[in-house]
Amino acid sequence: MQLTNKSDKYVVFKVKTTNPKKYCVRPNTGVVMPGSTCRVTFTMQAQKEAPPDMQCKDKFLLQSVVAPDGTTTKDITSDMFIKEDGKVVEDFKLRVLYIPGNLPSPVAEESDEGCSPSRPSVFENGNQDTSLLDAVSRSLEEPKEKSFETWSVISRLTEEKTSALQQNQKLQHELELMRKQVSKKYAGGASLLVVFLVGLFGTLVGYIFK
Repeated sequence: MQLTNKSDKYVVFKVKTTNPKKYCVRPNTGVVMPGSTCRVTFTMQAQKEAPPDMQCKDKFLLQSVVAPDGTTTKDITSDMFIKEDGKVVEDFKLRVLYIPGNLPSPVAEESDEGCSPSRPSVFENGNQDTSLLDAVSRSLEEPKEKSFETWSVISRLTEEKTSALQQNQKLQHELELMRKQVSKKYAGGASLLVVFLVGLFGTLVGYIFK
């Protein structure tokens, strides 16, 4: 994820998750200087088995707030993100979506360089009340839409596969019943034929020795 600060103020951020033991976020806190960007990498720990139905309830929360000029990562404290009168703490929620490993990831591979300055962006309207991290929304909207589209296709294919498997099991069950019925019918017919032949043989013998 790439964070862009289009304001002329220092901005600090923090990333939280509902399942901290499952994910590694680097860096999970940082400072984005005016006109700079910061890359954040999310890594999920290896799982023993695939989740049922590819469902996930894990979420991330990205918080950002204006900081004094010259703020460094060492200066970041949890008190900075406490919402108080006169202080704006922006929240951006992210939901985790699973996709198969054979599909291309909607997020490009990023380096581990962390925060790095880039060419300053023009502060278009000069309004300092503009959202400090509005570029975050734009940068995440497209991958999010792609993820939802991918998830929709996966869900449809999963439903079709489940339906096909159920239909196959039903046909196999019906075929097994037909085989049993044919076997019983054949066995019953064979028994009647034997009885008939024995009776006929007994009649002939009785007629001969009469």
